Amino acid sequence: MSAVPDSAPEASALADEPVSSPAKSRMSTRNRLFFFATGWLIVLMPFLFWWNTWFGRQLSDKQLGEYLQDDKKPRHIQHALVQIGERVTRHDPSVTRWYPDVVRLASYPIEEVRNTDAWVMGQDVSSKDAAVAGFHGALLKMLSDPSLMVRGNAALSLVRFGDATGRPHIVALLRPAKVTAPQAGKITDFSTLGTPIHQGGIIAKIASGGQTVEVRSPISGRLREMSVQPGQTVAAGHEIAALDTGTDEVWEALRALYLVGQPEDIPAVRPYERELPEIPDHVRQQAVATEQAIRERAK
Repeated sequence: MSAVPDSAPEASALADEPVSSPAKSRMSTRNRLFFFATGWLIVLMPFLFWWNTWFGRQLSDKQLGEYLQDDKKPRHIQHALVQIGERVTRHDPSVTRWYPDVVRLASYPIEEVRNTDAWVMGQDVSSKDAAVAGFHGALLKMLSDPSLMVRGNAALSLVRFGDATGRPHIVALLRPAKVTAPQAGKITDFSTLGTPIHQGGIIAKIASGGQTVEVRSPISGRLREMSVQPGQTVAAGHEIAALDTGTDEVWEALRALYLVGQPEDIPAVRPYERELPEIPDHVRQQAVATEQAIRERAK
């Protein structure tokens, strides 16, 4: 028989008493509210960012007028311009009150605003209001814009006016865009070939005078070729890279040349007729149709 510890009678006596479970630690109301608010913000902040940057969000007439004048937030101006373009396509007669602002913004200092503005002026090509506001004349001036994309969009909009003056700028959208060094220095970094790059995206970095200069893309597209190596010293204006224009811009250019293209434009069209993975089928088909249309006009 095993021995019983001396404390057994005491333990037995204690067993008759009710035993309470260990107290569970509870989160205070303040902490619960804090964690709830934090979780809510994690969900809410991306939504608010998207809501404030989404150009599809409808603006009231008052907001649209205010956004057009908001020089502190150029994206507000872009948002308003997109809304104007959409109202034009819906044949909203009230939209003409903002046409003077659309013409004014053709010389706005921010490239993205001018780019959107050129597109908007191509949405109304027949009304008297657009003629009075001077859309056609403003687009002709934009053909001298320093931005390749602004010139291209202005040229595309002019085609809708039946004006082929900007045809060379449309053809330029089909050719690789050359990127040059803005100043002399040493190449310290650059993007990988084939990388999709948005307009304004960084292509390379140059060390110059103790500072780093970022070389940015003039278009949205894909990095086709790099003409430099890391550590190479380049002079201002030296060619650094070449980029293929984005699919949407190529498709619009091919559609425009279907209407105004000339035989000398065919070499720029033909590369998009090939069955390659990077050329979507609808672009290839448009390129084939564009060459056929050009040849028919030449007859």
